[in-house]
Amino acid sequence: MRKVILQNKNFISPFNEPARDLRIQNKPLWLHQRDLLAPYTTEEREVDSGSFVEVPPDPVEQIVYRDNLFFDKPYIDAFFAEAVRSGKPRRAAISKDNKAFMQHALPLAHGYTQVGDLYLADLWYFPRGPVSGAQPLVIDFEPREIGYYRIPEYMATEKGQLTFQVPLRSCMSIESWTHIFIADAIFGLFSRASRTDLKIAQSLTFKMQVLWQALLEQRQVLACSKLVSVGRNCSIHPAAVILGPTTIGDNVVIEPGAVIDNCIIGSNVTISQGCQLMLSVVGDGSFLPFRAALYLTTLMENSMVAQNTCLQMCVIGRNTFIGAGNTFTDYNLIPAPIRALSGAGALEESNRPVLGGCVGHNCRIGSGMIIYPARTIESDVVLFASPERRVIAKNISYEESDHHTLKAAGRHERLYPRAGEAAKQSW
Repeated sequence: MRKVILQNKNFISPFNEPARDLRIQNKPLWLHQRDLLAPYTTEEREVDSGSFVEVPPDPVEQIVYRDNLFFDKPYIDAFFAEAVRSGKPRRAAISKDNKAFMQHALPLAHGYTQVGDLYLADLWYFPRGPVSGAQPLVIDFEPREIGYYRIPEYMATEKGQLTFQVPLRSCMSIESWTHIFIADAIFGLFSRASRTDLKIAQSLTFKMQVLWQALLEQRQVLACSKLVSVGRNCSIHPAAVILGPTTIGDNVVIEPGAVIDNCIIGSNVTISQGCQLMLSVVGDGSFLPFRAALYLTTLMENSMVAQNTCLQMCVIGRNTFIGAGNTFTDYNLIPAPIRALSGAGALEESNRPVLGGCVGHNCRIGSGMIIYPARTIESDVVLFASPERRVIAKNISYEESDHHTLKAAGRHERLYPRAGEAAKQSW
């Protein structure tokens, strides 16, 4: 089968990079797509214009998709099984009744085509070459409502339990930084845990394997090697607590007192004493000094979060430093809707009662900052803590970076300019 990739060259703010190059579950999105489609495809072509009408008209079996589309293995397996069985041209579609999609994926997105009660995604299957009028193919996400916060009722708009609609399989367009959070945390780690729970409940064989492994290793069930995958050449202190499902890469150092629960940890990562990580993705080469904490947060490769900084529902780009004692708030004290940057570059309601912030690539954030919910800091920005710069109440652009005021401004290179701008040294 031929794979045809439609390029989407729109930059995702504040990273100033197309979605295909951003990391989802610690892989560049293009690599995540390639790995999942490898069992089905034998050749690959890209369409530079990103237009469906430019797809080669060859009468061969093809899968066509846009390169900013995230999907997981359960979804793509179900899509292929039903599309091939039908023997007709099909296009991925999501129903308005899909609670997980409507709550998480649709807000801030503008890349779907709405037809009646369906939202069409840019994913097609053609048994004999591309043709117009492909029939919609709805794959049920099988969402489950799962609570993640229990808070006092006076802090909640409707009820004290905050919940996610967690799908067992998923497909969504990455158009905003919030979609990276959704793909990693809700459609990624939460979904993986739900599938594991379902497998334990439905498969007596798997349940007995988990129990036997826990007894053999004399560990708590969630900490056994059946649910915690550890790579090569890792150093994990016995006083660290690691609960599954968790994946740990190669050459990882985890020091005493660290607590890791349902995370993806990349290779060459150091997690120091007393760090707390829950439902988070830590990219390759990252460093967390003592008492750093991540909750429902994505940390891309080669980044560092210093001591006593807690990130909740945040996305941090690559090669970025977050200083000690920073506070990324995630809740409006006055019950106003949280707005975030959409795929169209405008502030729109995020449909999230709680949401952290986003920091781009190659940033340096000083100590002691307070960042309001859903605020973004553009790539290549440097912020110093000062009497004038303590509270980040609005989105920060590159032009507002504090390093422009220094004589040595040129020492901080601009690596991620906006679309149409040339990469150059700071003045």
